[in-house]
Amino acid sequence: MQILDNVDASWKDILENAFDALDDEYLEFLKTDNSYFPNQKNFLNAFKTLPLEKTKYILFGQDPYPREESAIGYAFIDGKVKSIFSENGLSKEVNRATSLRNFMKMAFVCEGKLEDDFSKEAVALIDKTPYIKSIHELKDNFERNGVLLLNMALIFTAKEDSKKHVKAWNSFIKALLEGLKDKEIELILFGKMAEVLEKLEETKSFKKHTMPHPYNIGFITDSNAHRLFKPMRLLSL
Repeated sequence: MQILDNVDASWKDILENAFDALDDEYLEFLKTDNSYFPNQKNFLNAFKTLPLEKTKYILFGQDPYPREESAIGYAFIDGKVKSIFSENGLSKEVNRATSLRNFMKMAFVCEGKLEDDFSKEAVALIDKTPYIKSIHELKDNFERNGVLLLNMALIFTAKEDSKKHVKAWNSFIKALLEGLKDKEIELILFGKMAEVLEKLEETKSFKKHTMPHPYNIGFITDSNAHRLFKPMRLLSL
């Protein structure tokens, strides 16, 4: 299958089975349509840069960002964000992305740099010298810790189509998880993703880390998030 040409070889057999589980009409849409994004060359990026044997976790998001420049084939990684920080703390792009903003603050709590005050003024006072500067470095740090950044739907067309795409990819996700059930891989489930995936028969054998979605301010102080992400040092160079 041409779509799988550039994925890491370690994933090919599992992904072939997962694509076979897709509805034939939807699979043909993926092969021939040019309107969706990330495009055919990029929607499997997460499987290109993190080999199966190095994968320890799968972090599930819902669907790609609704902007072509932001949706680059990795859940939670906004391609429109160039610099993470500014002189005033977090960059404008990060501050506009609520989930990413709260995730960064949670990571600073894990670093011992924030405690009770999570304001932009408090973030501005942190010495950013020891930390990553770009969103791509954050992606690299996730992968260095074995975190595969995957969405429940791998493509986006329009907001009103999101549920349709999530439903269409459901069989793919189930087959993927079935193919991984004997691997020592754990699932990171944010918010509603926890409710959806915990109901699946295919997830019963996996250890799961559930927490609020980063869109919620409670994510910043969530103990499950701290327990999982603190050892990862996701902000460190």
